[in-house]
Amino acid sequence: MTALLVRGAQILTMARGQTGAFAGDMLVRDGRIETIGQGIEPPDGAEIIEGRGKLLMPGLVNAHTHSSETFFRGRYEKMPLEIWLLYAYPFFGNRPVPPRLLYLRTLLLAMESLKSGVTMLSDDFFETPGHDLDRLGLVFDAYDHAGIRANISSAVMNVPALDALPYAREIVPRDLAARLDAFTPISVQAYLEFCERVFSRLHGRANGRLRFMLAPSAPQRCTPELMTALHALSRRHGVPYHTHVLETKTQAVTGPDLYGRSLIHYLADLGLLGPNMVIAHSVWVSDADIALMGEAGVAVAHNAVSNLKLGAGIAPVRRLLDAGVAVGLGTDGLSSNDTARIFDVMRVAALVQSATGPDPKDWLSAREILQAATLGGARTALLDRVTGSLEAGKAADFILLDMGSTSFLPFNDVEKHLVYAENGGSVETVVVDGKIVMRDRKLLTVDEDAVLAEIAETVPPLLAEHARVEAQNRVLEPFMQEIHRRATAQDIGMQRYAGDMPPWRHG
Repeated sequence: MTALLVRGAQILTMARGQTGAFAGDMLVRDGRIETIGQGIEPPDGAEIIEGRGKLLMPGLVNAHTHSSETFFRGRYEKMPLEIWLLYAYPFFGNRPVPPRLLYLRTLLLAMESLKSGVTMLSDDFFETPGHDLDRLGLVFDAYDHAGIRANISSAVMNVPALDALPYAREIVPRDLAARLDAFTPISVQAYLEFCERVFSRLHGRANGRLRFMLAPSAPQRCTPELMTALHALSRRHGVPYHTHVLETKTQAVTGPDLYGRSLIHYLADLGLLGPNMVIAHSVWVSDADIALMGEAGVAVAHNAVSNLKLGAGIAPVRRLLDAGVAVGLGTDGLSSNDTARIFDVMRVAALVQSATGPDPKDWLSAREILQAATLGGARTALLDRVTGSLEAGKAADFILLDMGSTSFLPFNDVEKHLVYAENGGSVETVVVDGKIVMRDRKLLTVDEDAVLAEIAETVPPLLAEHARVEAQNRVLEPFMQEIHRRATAQDIGMQRYAGDMPPWRHG
């Protein structure tokens, strides 16, 4: 048996009903928290971490990210989602990265996450053109070697691109439309068989630290047959059903245009709303949508920074919480955010809600933001009984921060310091599943210098090739701009929170 004692720290448990920090100790045995209290005697042979002057708290949870974007950090700006997708996820000329770079790309995300206090992430890994078990295995390998906890998808879509967008068939020229329509999607049966192989070979690796999740890209990008089949599979295996819904105003137009109702109502009519559903973004939801979401017990991954960078809007987090929707925080991919730091998302998520209305009662407190970054994020991963708070019996996923750093001086309120002042630079020690993966800001699981040097040497040719791919896809930009222009011209602003959507044309 292995034991670890954190002694004399300020402890912020984030357990429900507990607020503020208190001085105490925490004993970990065989990867699980055994007890939290004061004056705990260390068992024979226990490793001791001196916590004096440190804050002990749960590791942060990144509820939504995309490792496939990691090498595109700092590459794009001033692009709405529908245009940005042309370059970050190009239609033409895109090829999978070499296996070694696939591994390094994922490892870099894991390293940055751990160094900024993230102990668990949900990676909506998406790679065109197909689904390859060995390549998905490299993603699992990278997270395994880094020592982080992760839910990992092999995201899927099977609807032609133009059929998932409003106005597209009347805007995009026939020759380009024919090229886009040449895409051959995987069949529902073939993808289900692939997923079962993943569950057999990869799911539950590393003592259960690495899990597979089902991630149909979005309801408008997947057939009802695929959406329904994956929902049933997610329930059978007890894993999240992770999808993108109503991220942009274009998507707010898409539901009524394609289905005669909002995308949330469409999902409800398919019988897909439920506690295992995780909705990334949820920006353009109406009050009627939110009521359905709350009744069904869905969870939302709120990506405040990405939503702002892509001009998508501000999610109605107060209304979601008041309706009983569980909310976690996500960075989204490093191409639409440029950092894996959840501390950055916490600050932005707290501040931006203050711009949604004049009544301070509708703004979010530091406590609510911290809850979303820890236990709320764990709920989105269906792991709130495993991680997200410091409680006896839970996995020992925690971080220690230096309270002598400038982020905590002079000291006032621990929760407000964490949300408004901290940026991850005070994180000194990171423990996942009872194993110390970072000590004194140095990762113990990988050779950081060697990894960064290899990336610096091997990635530039890949980016040069990607620039040529971007040039091939630039031909589509004027048409995506027109789709974006028409959608944003639709007057749905007042109806956004009012309930029913206004009448739309039906294709």
